[in-house]
Formats: sequence, C-alpha cells, structure tokens
Amino acid sequence: MKFPAFAVATAVIAGLAATAVAAAEPVQNVDPSRHGNIARAQELSRQAYDALTAAQNANEFYMCFYAVDAKSLLAQANQEMKLAALAANKH
Repeated sequence: MKFPAFAVATAVIAGLAATAVAAAEPVQNVDPSRHGNIARAQELSRQAYDALTAAQNANEFYMCFYAVDAKSLLAQANQEMKLAALAANKH
C-alpha cells in the first residue's frame, strides 16, 4: 500500500513542477519593423503554444508530459529569438 501512495505523490509533484516550468509562455517582444523574420517566428511559436494548450484541453490533459515539454521548448526558443534580435542590433 505504501508504494502506490508514494507513486501517486511523486506523480503529483512531477506534474506541479512541469506546470511551473511551462508557465513561462512565449511573448512577442521583437520589433517587427527591425527584425521582421524573427518577429514572425515569435508569432508562430506563440500560435504553436496556443495550439498545444487547446490540444491539452481537448484531450483533458491525457498527453502525458509531451505537450508540457513542447510548450517549455517553445518558450525557450522564443527567448533565443529575442537574443538573436539583440545580437543583430549590435551589427
């Protein structure tokens, strides 16, 4: 009986941690007049993030952690796009 309770507690804690990581949603913070392609990529990453959220809701979150991981990677890619725009500003 102790093992299943431990497994459930571990799953709940892992779910909460994954939710906290995925909470950083992609933002659109690149000026399209200066970096049109990067701004468009940010827009598309936001659309993909929103589509994953809709898929999670439609599937009642039965997508394991794959969607959470994908959303986290989109947020990370979005941050890298901002850094690319800042680097381009220096040249």
